[in-house]
Amino acid sequence: MSLFKRSVVSEITNHFSVVLSTLIVVWLSVILVRLLGEAAAGRIGADVVIGLAAFTTIAALPIILAVSIFIGVLTTVTRNYRESEMVVWFSSGLSLLNWINPVLRVAIPIALLIAALTLFGTPWANRQIGEYRARFELRSDLSKITPGQFLETESGARVFFVEGQSVANGPLGQVFMRIIDPDWLTVVTASSADTVLEANGDKFLVLGPGQRYDIKPSGAEMRLTKFDAFGARIESKDGEKSLETAREQTLNSRRSRPTELLIKDKVPASLGQLMWRISVPLAALNLALMAIPLGAVNPRMGRSGDLLIAGLIAMLYLNLINISQGWIISGKLSFSIGVWLVHGVLALFTVGLLMNRLRVKTPKPPVVQSAA
Repeated sequence: MSLFKRSVVSEITNHFSVVLSTLIVVWLSVILVRLLGEAAAGRIGADVVIGLAAFTTIAALPIILAVSIFIGVLTTVTRNYRESEMVVWFSSGLSLLNWINPVLRVAIPIALLIAALTLFGTPWANRQIGEYRARFELRSDLSKITPGQFLETESGARVFFVEGQSVANGPLGQVFMRIIDPDWLTVVTASSADTVLEANGDKFLVLGPGQRYDIKPSGAEMRLTKFDAFGARIESKDGEKSLETAREQTLNSRRSRPTELLIKDKVPASLGQLMWRISVPLAALNLALMAIPLGAVNPRMGRSGDLLIAGLIAMLYLNLINISQGWIISGKLSFSIGVWLVHGVLALFTVGLLMNRLRVKTPKPPVVQSAA
């Protein structure tokens, strides 16, 4: 490999690695904040946050990789122009066309990795995300109770709030519970709470000494009851049956469906998802090649304008893929055309940009000023 190719491949790889790690850190920061918010609200368990963050990152990795290789090539070409290294390469008889080979040396393995992720990795990750959430939904209401947090169960019919344990392995602290029945609104407060498992397998949350307030919303009737112990049944669920149902629902989701099943379906929704899985690796190759002419800038001009235009073109490309997917799902566009249409148009656009950069403009004749 020539000095030029080694230099370009090494620099693109370095820039790609930096951009990829930065985007992954940013993505993980955003997704962790969102998942921690859901955990605080009781919609997911705190113990599944790391797992969900990992699987969500795997599902988003194809787009992150495609954007990273685009920015990596773009910054490499731009830096060579701004530091006048391109003048040296052009003086050695090289042109922008010589960048295609080293760029493809880096882009093709990344595109193959993206293809493996979109065809196999991303559907598997989406299935794992659905199963994680389904397992949390199948937990008993008691297992979801977290000291210091409000918890809604049965679509808001019951609300629990408990304080932490005063001693290790002891009962929970003070308890607040609101129960909505068809005729009554019940508020229960107690000084402690513990769990009891009956012989038939039913679980009860047994409250210690406290008070119960029953209010009839439709009238003025109210009841006040003091108790030494009060039991509230924790709803039990058929775990295996419900988990199988949740898995079937996850497979029905096109994003989670294995690629071989999408091919067998032959319905517009499945073909649209299949088109997206094929398009992302092709888009990564197209974006890498498109970055070559887009990165060819004038060193005397500002850098922000060219980078902004390049970013907008990449966003437009990815949005066009999503639009084509929507058209295939709705039946407005056939799969055989939609799978290559956007990529073909953008490939022609890349060729046009390259030809424009390679074209040598005729110098303007000098302006001769006549003597007055």
